[in-house]
Amino acid sequence: MNPSSALPGFNSPAVGFEQPFEMLEACHDRVRRSLALLGKLMAYVADHGHDAQSRSAAADVLRYFDLAAPLHHLDEETHVFPLLLEQGDAAVREAVQSLQQDHVAMGHLWLRLRLVLLNWRDAEAPATLTASTQADATSFSALYADHLKTEEGLVFPQARSRMDATGLVAMGRQMQARRQG
Repeated sequence: MNPSSALPGFNSPAVGFEQPFEMLEACHDRVRRSLALLGKLMAYVADHGHDAQSRSAAADVLRYFDLAAPLHHLDEETHVFPLLLEQGDAAVREAVQSLQQDHVAMGHLWLRLRLVLLNWRDAEAPATLTASTQADATSFSALYADHLKTEEGLVFPQARSRMDATGLVAMGRQMQARRQG
């Protein structure tokens, strides 16, 4: 189960920070690939147990959700959500508030999954897939799927339409600085 070969289209075209909303959407593609890998990892451990391939896949999932996902959430919490909470209509504000709650729920689910994945990544001993871990992985993936749909279908277009060129440049620069610092 080579992580990159297990997922078609793993290498997506690069998007630059001068296009911050396109960057956010490219992050969503990486979220989807990481969630697909998490699902494949769960199935693999259930069917085959724990080995070098499951350790490698666990490390890849950990890397994305420990490093990239928190930065992505911070981008949204800093640049997208405040703008829409201030300028959006009632439906948009409600959607943003729901997305903020999703970030909290995702964080709690990730903490539980992370402990299991750290063990799978680092342990030579057999890994077992518990019903609780499978339920957490399923909930985590479902929560993200709905979350991404709302952002891409409503929230990002609304925020993009309210942001001028100067705001887009500042957003892109701040996103880039967060990743360099």
